[in-house]
Amino acid sequence: MTLTAKYEALQRILRDLRRVVVAYSGGVDSTFLLKAAVETLGADNVLACMSVGPSEPSNQYEKAHSMAQGMGVEMMTVEGGELEDPNFIANNADRCFHCKSHLCHMLLDVARQRGLDHVVFGVNVDDLDDFRPGNRAMKVHGVRSPLAEAGLTKNDIRQLSRQAGLPTADQPASPCLASRIPYGLEVTEQRLRQIDQAETFLRSLGFVEFRVRHHDSIARIEVPSMELAKIMAEPVRSKVVEYLKSLGFQFVTLDMQGFRSGSLNESLSEGQKKAGMSQAK
Repeated sequence: MTLTAKYEALQRILRDLRRVVVAYSGGVDSTFLLKAAVETLGADNVLACMSVGPSEPSNQYEKAHSMAQGMGVEMMTVEGGELEDPNFIANNADRCFHCKSHLCHMLLDVARQRGLDHVVFGVNVDDLDDFRPGNRAMKVHGVRSPLAEAGLTKNDIRQLSRQAGLPTADQPASPCLASRIPYGLEVTEQRLRQIDQAETFLRSLGFVEFRVRHHDSIARIEVPSMELAKIMAEPVRSKVVEYLKSLGFQFVTLDMQGFRSGSLNESLSEGQKKAGMSQAK
């Protein structure tokens, strides 16, 4: 199927949904979905709804709000409340299911209150192949994924975003900060804050795609392999070590494998993944 055919399929899906709440983060996928929904349905039939809380990177809100304003669509926020859920705090392999279930509940309530017909998330085809218990939560609650339903991949969405002039076209993914904490290590507000501050600092040094993984007293930094020399060169190395230690980390390490999305899932066996998915049902 051509890119044009996929976009036309997306528009048909959106027309069938009529009036929608878009789960909006300001990321590549949700921004493109919001743009497509506004162009297809009209801004009056679309509401952008962003979850805010300690699990969300602090640099996202202002950019997301500015983009929504530029599209002429209303944007509202909801409090995530994830740290009130013991299932989220416990940080087992099904953590994402519980967080996404809570968000689905909130957005479905918003849709009912505002007289909107459906809630849609920016899940793409590539997301269906990874270990993502959150996708199961969306199915359980009847939330739709128009991008995936239209057959759009991440690369497709980036291409269409460039054509639409969206500033997110080449933006790196920036998932929930809890995804930087290994399964089994409790998610706390302090740990989320340490991650956010550490990543904000690396971003200020010019790094674009990276992660700071929180292993209790250890910060494990992932940068693309071609940037390993950059982060190890002085004075960058000393600045990073000094700042991350000031946040409370005892040790600051650099992952020699380099950046890879979802690296904490590498620690899960197939049995643990299956158990995580079955618990999420």
